[in-house]
Amino acid sequence: MFDRITVQNNGKRIYDIVLEASFSHLGEEVSRLGVEKRKLCIVTDSNVAPLYLETVETQLQPICKKVDSFVFPAGEGQKNLDTVRELYRYLIQRQYDRNDVLVALGGGVVGDLCGYGAATYLRGIRFIQVPTTLLSQVDSSIGGKTGVDFDAFKNMVGAFHMPSLVYTNTATLHTLSEEQYLSGMGEILKHGLIKDRSYYDWIQEHAEKILRRDGETCGAMILESDKIKRDVVERDPTEKEERALLNFGHTLGHAIEKLMNFQMLHGQCVALGCVGAVYLSAKRGEIPMEEVERVCEDFVRFGLPVNLQDIKLQPEDILAATKKDKKMDSGTVKFILLHQVGDAFIDTTVSDQEILDTLWWMLRRTE
Repeated sequence: MFDRITVQNNGKRIYDIVLEASFSHLGEEVSRLGVEKRKLCIVTDSNVAPLYLETVETQLQPICKKVDSFVFPAGEGQKNLDTVRELYRYLIQRQYDRNDVLVALGGGVVGDLCGYGAATYLRGIRFIQVPTTLLSQVDSSIGGKTGVDFDAFKNMVGAFHMPSLVYTNTATLHTLSEEQYLSGMGEILKHGLIKDRSYYDWIQEHAEKILRRDGETCGAMILESDKIKRDVVERDPTEKEERALLNFGHTLGHAIEKLMNFQMLHGQCVALGCVGAVYLSAKRGEIPMEEVERVCEDFVRFGLPVNLQDIKLQPEDILAATKKDKKMDSGTVKFILLHQVGDAFIDTTVSDQEILDTLWWMLRRTE
Protein backbone atom coordinates (compact mmCIF):
# COMPACT_ATOMS: atom_id res chain seq x y z
CA MET A 1 0.00 0.00 0.00
CA PHE A 2 1.35 3.41 -0.97
CA ASP A 3 -0.80 6.53 -1.19
CA ARG A 4 0.04 10.19 -1.56
CA ILE A 5 -2.10 13.25 -0.86
CA THR A 6 -0.89 16.72 -1.74
CA VAL A 7 -1.76 19.69 0.48
CA GLN A 8 -1.97 23.03 -1.33
CA ASN A 9 -2.44 26.68 -0.49
CA ASN A 10 -3.96 28.91 -3.19
CA GLY A 11 -3.16 26.24 -5.76
CA LYS A 12 0.48 25.93 -4.72
CA ARG A 13 1.82 22.66 -3.32
CA ILE A 14 2.94 22.92 0.32
CA TYR A 15 3.66 19.32 1.30
CA ASP A 16 2.67 15.71 0.73
CA ILE A 17 1.02 13.22 3.05
CA VAL A 18 2.46 9.79 2.28
CA LEU A 19 0.87 6.60 3.59
CA GLU A 20 2.36 3.13 3.47
CA ALA A 21 2.62 0.07 5.71
CA SER A 22 6.32 0.41 6.57
CA PHE A 23 9.17 2.92 6.83
CA SER A 24 10.69 1.57 3.58
CA HIS A 25 10.37 4.79 1.59
CA LEU A 26 10.93 7.29 4.40
CA GLY A 27 14.51 8.04 3.38
CA GLU A 28 13.50 8.48 -0.24
CA GLU A 29 10.68 10.87 0.65
CA VAL A 30 12.83 12.97 3.00
CA SER A 31 15.65 13.15 0.44
CA ARG A 32 13.24 14.97 -1.90
CA LEU A 33 13.48 17.90 0.54
CA GLY A 34 17.16 18.48 -0.29
CA VAL A 35 18.68 17.50 3.06
CA GLU A 36 21.96 15.96 1.89
CA LYS A 37 24.01 18.76 3.51
CA ARG A 38 21.69 19.26 6.48
CA LYS A 39 21.45 17.97 10.01
CA LEU A 40 18.24 16.20 11.07
CA CYS A 41 17.10 15.97 14.68
CA ILE A 42 14.53 13.29 15.46
CA VAL A 43 12.28 14.44 18.30
CA THR A 44 10.50 11.57 20.02
CA ASP A 45 9.41 10.32 23.43
CA SER A 46 10.39 7.51 25.76
CA ASN A 47 7.55 5.25 24.57
CA VAL A 48 8.22 5.54 20.85
CA ALA A 49 12.03 5.63 20.89
CA PRO A 50 12.52 1.94 21.81
CA LEU A 51 10.10 0.90 19.05
CA TYR A 52 11.04 3.00 16.04
CA LEU A 53 13.96 5.36 16.64
CA GLU A 54 16.66 3.00 15.39
CA THR A 55 14.67 2.10 12.26
CA VAL A 56 14.04 5.75 11.39
CA GLU A 57 17.69 6.66 12.06
CA THR A 58 18.74 3.90 9.67
CA GLN A 59 16.50 5.36 6.98
CA LEU A 60 17.72 8.93 7.45
CA GLN A 61 21.46 8.59 8.08
CA PRO A 62 22.44 7.84 4.44
CA ILE A 63 20.62 10.87 3.03
CA CYS A 64 21.84 13.74 5.23
CA LYS A 65 24.90 15.18 6.92
CA LYS A 66 24.07 14.00 10.45
CA VAL A 67 21.19 12.56 12.48
CA ASP A 68 20.65 13.42 16.15
CA SER A 69 17.83 12.43 18.49
CA PHE A 70 16.11 14.30 21.30
CA VAL A 71 14.07 11.97 23.53
CA PHE A 72 11.83 13.33 26.27
CA PRO A 73 9.62 11.50 28.81
CA ALA A 74 6.27 10.38 27.36
CA GLY A 75 2.98 11.94 28.38
CA GLU A 76 0.80 15.02 27.95
CA GLY A 77 2.38 16.42 31.13
CA GLN A 78 5.63 16.91 29.20
CA LYS A 79 4.02 19.01 26.45
CA ASN A 80 5.06 22.34 27.93
CA LEU A 81 7.52 25.20 27.57
CA ASP A 82 10.04 23.49 29.87
CA THR A 83 10.45 20.63 27.40
CA VAL A 84 10.62 23.09 24.51
CA ARG A 85 13.37 24.93 26.36
CA GLU A 86 15.34 21.68 26.64
CA LEU A 87 14.86 21.11 22.91
CA TYR A 88 16.15 24.62 22.15
CA ARG A 89 19.20 23.98 24.32
CA TYR A 90 19.85 20.65 22.58
CA LEU A 91 19.68 22.26 19.13
CA ILE A 92 21.85 25.23 20.11
CA GLN A 93 24.54 23.01 21.60
CA ARG A 94 24.68 21.05 18.34
CA GLN A 95 24.69 24.22 16.24
CA TYR A 96 21.48 23.64 14.31
CA ASP A 97 20.86 26.45 11.84
CA ARG A 98 17.87 27.66 9.82
CA ASN A 99 18.45 25.13 7.04
CA ASP A 100 18.45 22.07 9.30
CA VAL A 101 15.33 19.98 9.93
CA LEU A 102 13.40 18.50 12.85
CA VAL A 103 11.57 15.16 12.56
CA ALA A 104 8.59 14.53 14.87
CA LEU A 105 8.43 10.77 15.49
CA GLY A 106 5.46 9.86 17.67
CA GLY A 107 1.91 10.76 18.57
CA GLY A 108 0.16 14.07 18.99
CA VAL A 109 2.23 15.25 21.96
CA VAL A 110 5.48 14.74 20.03
CA GLY A 111 4.11 16.31 16.85
CA ASP A 112 2.68 19.36 18.60
CA LEU A 113 5.81 19.98 20.67
CA CYS A 114 8.27 19.38 17.85
CA GLY A 115 6.21 21.52 15.48
CA TYR A 116 6.12 24.40 17.95
CA GLY A 117 9.86 24.05 18.50
CA ALA A 118 10.39 24.20 14.73
CA ALA A 119 8.07 27.21 14.39
CA THR A 120 9.97 29.22 16.99
CA TYR A 121 13.60 28.08 16.81
CA LEU A 122 15.55 30.72 14.83
CA ARG A 123 12.16 32.19 13.82
CA GLY A 124 11.20 28.99 12.05
CA ILE A 125 12.88 25.92 10.57
CA ARG A 126 11.48 23.00 8.58
CA PHE A 127 10.03 19.94 10.24
CA ILE A 128 8.63 16.56 9.20
CA GLN A 129 5.75 14.71 10.81
CA VAL A 130 6.10 10.92 11.25
CA PRO A 131 2.93 10.12 13.24
CA THR A 132 2.78 6.74 14.99
CA THR A 133 -0.70 6.79 16.61
CA LEU A 134 -4.04 6.55 14.87
CA LEU A 135 -5.12 9.88 16.34
CA SER A 136 -2.03 11.72 15.14
CA GLN A 137 -2.20 10.07 11.71
CA VAL A 138 -5.69 11.44 11.05
CA ASP A 139 -5.61 14.68 13.01
CA SER A 140 -2.71 16.44 14.69
CA SER A 141 -0.05 15.74 12.04
CA ILE A 142 -2.08 17.49 9.32
CA GLY A 143 -2.67 21.20 9.00
CA GLY A 144 0.19 22.97 10.72
CA LYS A 145 -1.34 23.55 14.14
CA THR A 146 1.46 23.34 16.68
CA GLY A 147 1.51 24.15 20.37
CA VAL A 148 2.10 23.24 23.98
CA ASP A 149 0.05 23.35 27.16
CA PHE A 150 0.48 26.13 29.71
CA ASP A 151 -0.41 25.61 33.39
CA ALA A 152 -2.90 22.83 32.48
CA PHE A 153 -4.50 24.96 29.73
CA LYS A 154 -4.37 22.80 26.61
CA ASN A 155 -2.49 24.14 23.56
CA MET A 156 -2.61 27.67 24.95
CA VAL A 157 0.78 28.57 23.44
CA GLY A 158 1.20 27.76 19.76
CA ALA A 159 1.74 28.75 16.15
CA PHE A 160 0.64 27.75 12.67
CA HIS A 161 3.66 26.12 11.03
CA MET A 162 3.15 23.71 8.15
CA PRO A 163 5.28 20.55 7.98
CA SER A 164 7.40 19.85 4.92
CA LEU A 165 6.21 16.23 4.82
CA VAL A 166 3.84 13.92 6.67
CA TYR A 167 4.93 10.28 6.46
CA THR A 168 2.46 7.77 7.94
CA ASN A 169 3.46 4.15 8.51
CA THR A 170 0.15 2.40 9.17
CA ALA A 171 1.93 -0.67 10.58
CA THR A 172 2.68 1.33 13.75
CA LEU A 173 -0.97 0.83 14.71
CA HIS A 174 -0.12 -2.73 15.76
CA THR A 175 2.11 -1.54 18.62
CA LEU A 176 -0.59 0.67 20.17
CA SER A 177 -2.51 -0.42 23.22
CA GLU A 178 -6.21 -1.08 22.64
CA GLU A 179 -7.08 2.12 24.52
CA GLN A 180 -4.66 4.24 22.48
CA TYR A 181 -5.83 2.74 19.22
CA LEU A 182 -9.52 3.25 19.93
CA SER A 183 -8.86 6.80 21.13
CA GLY A 184 -8.07 7.68 17.54
CA MET A 185 -11.56 6.63 16.53
CA GLY A 186 -12.92 9.66 18.40
CA GLU A 187 -11.41 11.98 15.78
CA ILE A 188 -12.26 9.65 12.88
CA LEU A 189 -15.94 9.41 13.82
CA LYS A 190 -15.90 13.19 14.21
CA HIS A 191 -14.78 13.59 10.60
CA GLY A 192 -17.78 11.63 9.38
CA LEU A 193 -20.20 13.46 11.66
CA ILE A 194 -19.15 16.91 10.47
CA LYS A 195 -18.39 16.33 6.79
CA ASP A 196 -19.46 13.02 5.24
CA ARG A 197 -22.48 10.88 6.15
CA SER A 198 -21.47 8.15 3.70
CA TYR A 199 -18.00 7.91 5.29
CA TYR A 200 -19.57 7.75 8.75
CA ASP A 201 -21.81 4.89 7.58
CA TRP A 202 -18.82 3.14 5.95
CA ILE A 203 -16.98 3.19 9.30
CA GLN A 204 -19.89 1.39 10.98
CA GLU A 205 -20.13 -1.14 8.14
CA HIS A 206 -16.43 -1.96 8.52
CA ALA A 207 -16.33 -1.85 12.32
CA GLU A 208 -15.27 -5.47 12.73
CA LYS A 209 -12.25 -5.10 10.45
CA ILE A 210 -11.33 -1.76 12.02
CA LEU A 211 -11.43 -3.29 15.48
CA ARG A 212 -9.15 -6.10 14.22
CA ARG A 213 -6.79 -3.44 12.81
CA ASP A 214 -7.04 -4.95 9.35
CA GLY A 215 -4.31 -3.25 7.34
CA GLU A 216 -6.19 -2.57 4.13
CA THR A 217 -9.30 -1.31 5.92
CA CYS A 218 -7.35 0.91 8.31
CA GLY A 219 -5.33 2.30 5.42
CA ALA A 220 -8.51 3.22 3.53
CA MET A 221 -9.98 4.80 6.66
CA ILE A 222 -6.89 6.89 7.42
CA LEU A 223 -6.70 8.00 3.79
CA GLU A 224 -10.33 9.19 3.80
CA SER A 225 -9.97 11.04 7.11
CA ASP A 226 -6.78 12.68 5.86
CA LYS A 227 -8.57 13.84 2.72
CA ILE A 228 -11.39 15.36 4.79
CA LYS A 229 -8.97 17.26 6.99
CA ARG A 230 -6.77 18.22 4.00
CA ASP A 231 -9.74 19.72 2.18
CA VAL A 232 -10.79 21.80 5.19
CA VAL A 233 -7.24 22.99 5.91
CA GLU A 234 -6.70 24.02 2.28
CA ARG A 235 -9.80 26.20 2.34
CA ASP A 236 -9.05 27.70 5.77
CA PRO A 237 -5.39 27.21 6.80
CA THR A 238 -5.44 29.46 9.88
CA GLU A 239 -8.90 28.67 11.29
CA LYS A 240 -10.71 31.87 10.42
CA GLU A 241 -13.91 30.17 9.29
CA GLU A 242 -14.56 26.58 8.12
CA ARG A 243 -11.63 24.97 9.92
CA ALA A 244 -13.38 25.66 13.22
CA LEU A 245 -15.77 22.82 12.28
CA LEU A 246 -12.91 20.43 13.09
CA ASN A 247 -13.40 21.51 16.71
CA PHE A 248 -16.65 19.54 16.86
CA GLY A 249 -16.65 17.84 20.27
CA HIS A 250 -13.69 19.86 21.49
CA THR A 251 -15.52 22.56 23.45
CA LEU A 252 -16.64 20.08 26.10
CA GLY A 253 -13.83 17.64 25.30
CA HIS A 254 -11.01 20.03 26.16
CA ALA A 255 -12.76 21.08 29.36
CA ILE A 256 -13.10 17.47 30.46
CA GLU A 257 -9.53 16.70 29.45
CA LYS A 258 -8.22 19.56 31.56
CA LEU A 259 -10.35 18.75 34.60
CA MET A 260 -9.20 15.14 34.42
CA ASN A 261 -5.61 16.44 34.51
CA PHE A 262 -5.03 14.77 31.12
CA GLN A 263 -5.52 11.32 32.64
CA MET A 264 -8.10 10.60 29.91
CA LEU A 265 -6.92 10.25 26.33
CA HIS A 266 -7.72 13.08 23.93
CA GLY A 267 -9.90 10.94 21.66
CA GLN A 268 -11.95 9.74 24.63
CA CYS A 269 -12.61 13.32 25.71
CA VAL A 270 -13.49 14.33 22.14
CA ALA A 271 -15.94 11.42 22.00
CA LEU A 272 -17.72 12.74 25.09
CA GLY A 273 -17.78 16.22 23.56
CA CYS A 274 -19.22 14.83 20.31
CA VAL A 275 -22.01 13.05 22.15
CA GLY A 276 -22.84 16.28 23.99
CA ALA A 277 -22.86 18.27 20.74
CA VAL A 278 -25.09 15.72 19.01
CA TYR A 279 -27.54 15.81 21.94
CA LEU A 280 -27.59 19.62 21.92
CA SER A 281 -28.22 19.55 18.16
CA ALA A 282 -31.22 17.29 18.76
CA LYS A 283 -32.56 19.44 21.60
CA ARG A 284 -32.48 22.40 19.21
CA GLY A 285 -34.49 20.43 16.67
CA GLU A 286 -31.72 20.04 14.12
CA ILE A 287 -31.63 16.22 14.19
CA PRO A 288 -34.01 13.55 15.56
CA MET A 289 -33.35 12.30 19.09
CA GLU A 290 -33.13 8.78 17.62
CA GLU A 291 -29.96 9.92 15.87
CA VAL A 292 -28.42 10.70 19.27
CA GLU A 293 -28.95 7.14 20.45
CA ARG A 294 -27.52 5.77 17.24
CA VAL A 295 -24.37 7.90 17.61
CA CYS A 296 -23.98 6.75 21.22
CA GLU A 297 -24.24 3.12 20.10
CA ASP A 298 -21.67 3.76 17.37
CA PHE A 299 -19.19 5.30 19.80
CA VAL A 300 -19.67 2.48 22.33
CA ARG A 301 -18.97 -0.03 19.55
CA PHE A 302 -15.48 1.46 19.30
CA GLY A 303 -14.88 1.46 23.06
CA LEU A 304 -15.43 5.19 23.50
CA PRO A 305 -17.22 6.79 26.49
CA VAL A 306 -20.66 8.35 26.05
CA ASN A 307 -21.57 9.43 29.59
CA LEU A 308 -20.00 11.19 32.56
CA GLN A 309 -20.84 8.64 35.23
CA ASP A 310 -17.39 7.07 35.47
CA ILE A 311 -15.31 10.25 35.56
CA LYS A 312 -17.04 11.92 38.53
CA LEU A 313 -17.02 15.47 37.18
CA GLN A 314 -19.73 17.97 38.00
CA PRO A 315 -21.52 19.75 35.13
CA GLU A 316 -20.94 23.18 36.72
CA ASP A 317 -17.17 22.56 36.79
CA ILE A 318 -17.11 21.49 33.15
CA LEU A 319 -19.10 24.57 32.14
CA ALA A 320 -16.66 26.82 34.01
CA ALA A 321 -13.72 25.14 32.26
CA THR A 322 -15.22 25.82 28.82
CA LYS A 323 -14.92 29.53 29.57
CA LYS A 324 -11.13 29.23 29.68
CA ASP A 325 -10.76 27.53 26.32
CA LYS A 326 -8.63 29.27 23.69
CA LYS A 327 -11.51 29.05 21.18
CA MET A 328 -13.60 31.59 23.10
CA ASP A 329 -14.63 34.62 21.05
CA SER A 330 -15.18 37.82 23.07
CA GLY A 331 -16.42 35.78 26.02
CA THR A 332 -18.72 33.63 23.86
CA VAL A 333 -18.37 29.88 23.53
CA LYS A 334 -18.08 28.73 19.92
CA PHE A 335 -20.09 25.54 19.68
CA ILE A 336 -20.05 23.28 16.64
CA LEU A 337 -23.44 21.66 16.07
CA LEU A 338 -25.03 19.49 13.37
CA HIS A 339 -27.78 20.34 10.90
CA GLN A 340 -27.60 16.62 10.17
CA VAL A 341 -24.92 13.93 10.21
CA GLY A 342 -22.31 15.10 7.71
CA ASP A 343 -23.32 18.78 7.90
CA ALA A 344 -21.89 20.82 10.79
CA PHE A 345 -22.13 24.53 11.53
CA ILE A 346 -20.71 27.09 13.97
CA ASP A 347 -23.08 28.46 16.61
CA THR A 348 -22.31 31.26 19.06
CA THR A 349 -25.73 31.40 20.71
CA VAL A 350 -25.51 28.31 22.95
CA SER A 351 -26.43 29.39 26.48
CA ASP A 352 -24.86 28.28 29.73
CA GLN A 353 -28.17 26.64 30.67
CA GLU A 354 -28.18 24.60 27.45
CA ILE A 355 -24.65 23.41 28.16
CA LEU A 356 -25.58 22.52 31.74
CA ASP A 357 -28.69 20.64 30.60
CA THR A 358 -26.56 18.69 28.13
CA LEU A 359 -23.98 17.82 30.78
CA TRP A 360 -26.65 16.71 33.26
CA TRP A 361 -28.12 14.46 30.56
CA MET A 362 -24.66 12.97 30.00
CA LEU A 363 -24.22 12.46 33.74
CA ARG A 364 -27.55 10.67 34.13
CA ARG A 365 -27.54 8.50 31.02
CA THR A 366 -26.31 4.91 30.96
CA GLU A 367 -24.83 3.12 28.00
